[in-house]
Amino acid sequence: VKYYNVSTKVAKPRVFIPAFPGTNCELDTARAFRLAGAEPEILVIKNRTPRDIEESVQAIIKAIDNANIIAFPGGFSGGDEPEGSGQFIATTFRNPAVAEGVMNLLNKRDGLILGICNGFQALIKLGLMPYGEVRPLTEGSPTLTYNNISRHVSTMVNIRVASNLSPWLSACKVGDVYTVPVSHGEGKIVAPLEELEKMRANGQIATQYVDLDGKPTMVSPYNPNGSRWAIEGITSPDGRIFGKMGHAERIGENLYKNVHGNYDMKIFE
Repeated sequence: VKYYNVSTKVAKPRVFIPAFPGTNCELDTARAFRLAGAEPEILVIKNRTPRDIEESVQAIIKAIDNANIIAFPGGFSGGDEPEGSGQFIATTFRNPAVAEGVMNLLNKRDGLILGICNGFQALIKLGLMPYGEVRPLTEGSPTLTYNNISRHVSTMVNIRVASNLSPWLSACKVGDVYTVPVSHGEGKIVAPLEELEKMRANGQIATQYVDLDGKPTMVSPYNPNGSRWAIEGITSPDGRIFGKMGHAERIGENLYKNVHGNYDMKIFE
């Protein structure tokens, strides 16, 4: 019997991570993707002068064209004032050339998009959540608003996988419960009943806040913000865009030593 050493070449997805003024989770996000086998690229967005903005827009367009994945990290872009969670990011990505690049990534190159916390807020304000495309928002569009406690919340919560139709959740099973850290002031998902029903029928309600028995709940502190239907994360209709409030990127061997739970959802893998 002869044995041969075969060198297997594995493709590494390229991940574009925009870091806006106020973003603070880009390094954690890049690390999580790198450990999963991807090649992350962090682009610092500059806005001190009109020229800075124009150069940043051109750099964003180039980065999207070179990427397989866009990942919007958490933080407080633009200082989140007033009621500004994700608005600065959304305004930039509504630039016609940038929006065209995003839609080309999704529709012509089978790309993926992830938004966590502040990044999720941006996806909502772009219309990418829950519609899967950059579009104007209406009064009936789902949105994220102030937590029920009317202040910032920073704690650990349990979430349950309600749908794994998304490739981001392909390593999860429906009913799996994970522990994630949350840190936000505007994380409450609100939407008309018709929109909620539509998302449920499409399998777009991906994850929900649960109590100690693993059941979706509206009770604080298990539901830290009061999101309707206990929603923590949703996907686009085809599942290739995933937005969530919990910081799934904040994992590591030496974290949360005194808080038991399963922290690794294998999202990045």
